[in-house]
Amino acid sequence: MIVDCAVYEEGCRRDGDLALEDAFEAGREDDKFVWIGLHEPTEEEFEAVRLEFDLHELAVEDAVKAHQRPKLEIYDDTLLLVLKPARYYDETDDIELGEILLFLGEGFVVVVRHGEATALTGVRKEVEEDAERLRQGPAAVLHAVVDRVVDEYFPVSQALEEDIEEVEAEVFSPDRTNSAERIFKLKREVLEFSWATGPLAEALDALCEDQVPHIDSSMSSYFRDVRDHLARVVEQTESNRDLLTSILTANLTQISVGQNNDMRRISAWVAIVAVPTMIAGVYGMNFDVMPELRWTYGYPLIVSIMVAICVTLYVRFRRAGWL
Repeated sequence: MIVDCAVYEEGCRRDGDLALEDAFEAGREDDKFVWIGLHEPTEEEFEAVRLEFDLHELAVEDAVKAHQRPKLEIYDDTLLLVLKPARYYDETDDIELGEILLFLGEGFVVVVRHGEATALTGVRKEVEEDAERLRQGPAAVLHAVVDRVVDEYFPVSQALEEDIEEVEAEVFSPDRTNSAERIFKLKREVLEFSWATGPLAEALDALCEDQVPHIDSSMSSYFRDVRDHLARVVEQTESNRDLLTSILTANLTQISVGQNNDMRRISAWVAIVAVPTMIAGVYGMNFDVMPELRWTYGYPLIVSIMVAICVTLYVRFRRAGWL
């Protein structure tokens, strides 16, 4: 649906409602541009926007189905920027990704949002309160949206880092717990987050270097600031991914060491029990001639030998760390 449709003139929003069919003509006037916001539009709803601003059919398909990775493309004289906003749910260690598509052309900017993670609460109001900023035209809106999306990456990155520290503490705690499932889940979420943040760097590079239409060179410094913020997020994400790989390796190593320790304990007790079992087995055989059978001190001597050997083995295994 169309959330808002307004025309801006010399840094101020013009009073009154603007019908969609009048939007294109309104934005063609000098020092004016139209800002249209849509949330999960149907094909029919966006078809009206496409016809009004003569958007490329491939760009329209992207806007309706919302299955794109972050990118910057130019269709004829229209710029398309795809963003992947993110929201992190600490209770479940899940990242929810949305999608925002921005169409920018001569005298208009169309913002299409998909998913609950795409809320741009207050962005329009914030931009409207800065008249000097709005005088930059649609590029100012583009920067405001990109800046908000990148800023919201920071709490997601911080939450991931905190959860990784938790799982690291679990792995190296004295308690024998297997955190492999949570580690794998965090690795998947970090990888998904990197898909949302990494490809955006290339698009911001193009915006910073004044390589796209409708972006004045005066906006380059603003986009460079956003690119610097994104670089910090990307670096932290790569660091988190490497750290999770190390934690997973350590966890698997600890499990392997624990299993080896268990096997050594079992082997030690089997060796200790095997000695009296062997001796008792010998004297349990039904031979007629066994000298010790009728000896008065035969029983206590054999028992003493078994106890002595078992105690000796126990002490040796304890010193070797097997018990």
